[in-house]
Amino acid sequence: MEQKKSPKADLTRKTGLFLNIGLVVSLALVIGAFEMRNYEENDLVDLGSIDESFEEMLEIPPTEQPPPPPPKIQQPEIIVVEDEEEIEEEVEVEFDVEITDDTEIEEMVAAEEPAEEVVEEIFTIVEDPAEPNGGMQAFYKYVGSKLKYPSQAKRMGVEGKVFVEFVVDKDGTLTNVRAVRGIGAGCDEEAVRVIKNAAKWKPGKQRGRAVKVKIVLPISFKLQ
Repeated sequence: MEQKKSPKADLTRKTGLFLNIGLVVSLALVIGAFEMRNYEENDLVDLGSIDESFEEMLEIPPTEQPPPPPPKIQQPEIIVVEDEEEIEEEVEVEFDVEITDDTEIEEMVAAEEPAEEVVEEIFTIVEDPAEPNGGMQAFYKYVGSKLKYPSQAKRMGVEGKVFVEFVVDKDGTLTNVRAVRGIGAGCDEEAVRVIKNAAKWKPGKQRGRAVKVKIVLPISFKLQ
């Protein structure tokens, strides 16, 4: 007698269903495996590192500025001016002075300009220098004989040289005598007094003509 299987016990009837379920589960596992990230080697992910080469590769294109517009030159406006009209008017002039045929008109005389004073040049160096009569040795001998040592200078023990400046005029007269550097205590005044009382000198000459010459002489004061 042939044994019959129950349709509920027939496993081949659901083979297609199980196959489809197995395929779906397998695909889900494969996709999940690819999508899952591996963090086993490095538990922490370094998110702060920046690739420096990326900045170097960036090139900023130069900004091009448009050229400024050309300046506007305004041409000058030419205005035509009409010719001026000449106006003729009669001008009446009234004189306070009555003029007749017998009136005499005095001639105007221009005022004379004052003559300019000619300042003669005073030389310091000339071709023929001024000198005293008898030479400098005789002049210093005169100064030594006439010079009196001031009593104040003696009491104070003042010694030194007084430099006296004077001008030898064209006729040899000594003028403008003054002490340009002194020692005080009455010595300056005494040196000036002696030079003023000196005799005339031989005047200096420049190109054969007598001229004024400025002289500076030292006069010594020394206690014995």
